[in-house]
Amino acid sequence: MLALLSSAAVAFGVSILGTPYAIRFLRRRNIGQFIQEEVEGHSHKRGTPTMGGVVIVAAVLIAYSLSHVSFWSQQTGFGFNVHGFRAGGLLVAFAFVGMALIGFVDDYRKVTRERNLGLGKAAKFGGQLAIAGVFAWWAVEAGVATEIGFTRSLGINLGLAYFIWVLLMLTATANAVNITDGLDGLVSGSGALVFGAYTIILFWISRNDSFYGRFLANELSALELAIFAAALFGALLGFLWWNTAPAKIFMGDVGSQSIGGALAALALISNTDLLLLILGGLYVVETLTVIIQVASFRGFGRRVFRMTPIHHHFELIGWPETTIIVRFWILAALGIALALGFFYGDFITNGGIELGRGAI
Repeated sequence: MLALLSSAAVAFGVSILGTPYAIRFLRRRNIGQFIQEEVEGHSHKRGTPTMGGVVIVAAVLIAYSLSHVSFWSQQTGFGFNVHGFRAGGLLVAFAFVGMALIGFVDDYRKVTRERNLGLGKAAKFGGQLAIAGVFAWWAVEAGVATEIGFTRSLGINLGLAYFIWVLLMLTATANAVNITDGLDGLVSGSGALVFGAYTIILFWISRNDSFYGRFLANELSALELAIFAAALFGALLGFLWWNTAPAKIFMGDVGSQSIGGALAALALISNTDLLLLILGGLYVVETLTVIIQVASFRGFGRRVFRMTPIHHHFELIGWPETTIIVRFWILAALGIALALGFFYGDFITNGGIELGRGAI
């Protein structure tokens, strides 16, 4: 538990203290956000520093790395000790940093072109395909279950199709978070809630290895995954301090892509693939509105919403930005509460308590 709190605290401190320096650095170099002309009421955001996701990535990696360093233990007393990294944590770190690099290149091209257009679809998908391919290979080598899961594995082994499933999970989650990132603090606030939930879920798995499997709990180290999730929780909260409306800085694609990559990786390794649909329900709804809008316009020549993603629809019908953000945070929290209910309900109804007592 102390490791979780320390990881969150370090990431929060680095993020909340480091973001002002990033704002000044980006302003001096005129690295600002470009706003789509069709998005009404956002012209005042033009030029706001972007690519702030670099701070989030740095804060998480610093916190995650320091969580493996200790200066005292009950067995040896005081002394400098470095604990080894587990495969589970390294896999999440790889997906997190890999997707962040794709987002960074995307943001950089937008800045240099001075347009709201970054990487082409082919280049972005190619990068995501490479990340997904390496992740899937590494996961199989590390012994990660190649099965679809909800609150835990459903016993449906994907075999070679696991590589396709990883690609789908990584790209869909990264793009869903990216689509949602259109209002000040919407993703950083909702993302903190989701990673907070994953911290609880993964810590619970680590404490109940007889129910969830010793390999996931111990060999892959669910606790280390929880530490990584806690670092993301703290980093996003620290960033939200400056990203809340009116935002002083935006996370950019480097932030949204990395968040999506980490979410997908945590879900894949912990066998909560399908539970992520509820935990990240806000991102699912935002993406579905875009799909519905495109399908309706191409098929029938009519728009269902005034503009998508749906947060822009509510802006156009007159909702203040802060109202939309807070209400969407509430919806995100409701989805997370439901997902946690499913997770704990499965543990209770399938004998988790009895197994835990037996282990004691």
